[in-house]
Amino acid sequence: MSLPVLRDILALPAFAGAELLSGQSRLDEPVTWVHVSEVMDAWRFLSGGELLVCTGLELARVSPAAREAYLRSLVGAGAQGLVLELVHSLREVPEELLRTARLTEFPLAVFHEEVRFADLTREAHERILRPQAPLDREHWLDGLLDAMVETGRDVDFIEGQLGPLLALPGRPRGTLLATLEALLVSHFNIAETARKLGVRRQSIYYRLEQLQGMLGDLNATYRRTSLVVALELLKRSPM
Repeated sequence: MSLPVLRDILALPAFAGAELLSGQSRLDEPVTWVHVSEVMDAWRFLSGGELLVCTGLELARVSPAAREAYLRSLVGAGAQGLVLELVHSLREVPEELLRTARLTEFPLAVFHEEVRFADLTREAHERILRPQAPLDREHWLDGLLDAMVETGRDVDFIEGQLGPLLALPGRPRGTLLATLEALLVSHFNIAETARKLGVRRQSIYYRLEQLQGMLGDLNATYRRTSLVVALELLKRSPM
């Protein structure tokens, strides 16, 4: 099962307005995940093959040397590219950032208007998680969800995957379900999840401990995929 390459990701509808400024020679490199990250030490959370998306919030606050070091740290960590939204924090690409990207042949793309990062990650992750499905055909996940609902297997599956969470009172149930979904979307990136939910990292670590206590091991790929399916089914269910 092959992963989509950077060219495939940038061809998705959500990325239609992105302008590639450097790294054209690496368009055929595989992309393993897309992260929304504003932190300067993002390299610590990477395992290689990731495409990063950010507004440049922190990049706008640091020195030119720090910006160059940031981009070189992404190169060293094996990232496949950086996408900047040039709207609020940054209005143009800092010269040293663009120069370093071109020197290292690192893919750097920009949006000149505001975009929904949730749309970028959703489309990219759908493409990554089912790379063999043609983009113009029905996604396997939608088909799977429809089949489970139509055959009446959705309720038992939801209960089997999320039962302990669903048994909680309304507020903690909603908080932990939202945290679980955010963790899955961010590929369990604690910093990204904390920013998405507007809480401290310590809160995410605490909630993750609760989730693992109730749901068991969350590290296996098949387990995470099952939880994604269960959460999508829950959105369609009256439970």
